[in-house]
Amino acid sequence: MLRKIVAALILVPLAIVLIAFAMANRQAVMVSFDPFSGNAPAASTTLPLFALIIVILIIGVLVGGTAAWFGQSKWRRAARRLEREAIGLRAKVDALEGAAAEPSIVPRGQVAPPRLKLKPPTG
Repeated sequence: MLRKIVAALILVPLAIVLIAFAMANRQAVMVSFDPFSGNAPAASTTLPLFALIIVILIIGVLVGGTAAWFGQSKWRRAARRLEREAIGLRAKVDALEGAAAEPSIVPRGQVAPPRLKLKPPTG
């Protein structure tokens, strides 16, 4: 519930600012993708200024997120390797616990080894 309230407190003002920005920047701008011809570009489009800025912002977030994802690949690889190692070690511990729980049976004709006797700790 608290998370929803905090999200609303952040998202509502952000939406108001974005709507106000869009209303203030409705004029059309020409975006050219042709660096060689300034007068008659081969590839250009006209769109509202707010749309251009929002599209550029979205592209920047996607490029930054992708760069961060690639930058963290070695950490994800290490985490996967350590998880596989932990699973293997957990299986070994379970096998050893299972073996320790089974009673040891001394074959006929052999004497069981003497039990270890420890002295009480001195203080």
